[in-house]
Amino acid sequence: MLEAVTIREIERIFEVTDRLGIHRESLVIPLQPRHPGRVRRMPNGKLEIVVEAKDDLSAWLTGLEAEIRRVLLPPAAPGSA
Repeated sequence: MLEAVTIREIERIFEVTDRLGIHRESLVIPLQPRHPGRVRRMPNGKLEIVVEAKDDLSAWLTGLEAEIRRVLLPPAAPGSA
């Protein structure tokens, strides 16, 4: 169980967000992990990434890119293609 988010975890998150071209200044990564971890767009437009507290970090990071894409890219409107 992860007790606190350190620079080690943050750097691993940056590997994912850098690959997606997301500027680090647009991220909020709380230092307290939670269960469940989550990704959400905050009212100020920044992306909040709350690290999962209970699951293995590597396993959680595997799904992080897809979760970020889900939050950033709204589903296509019905009938558009």
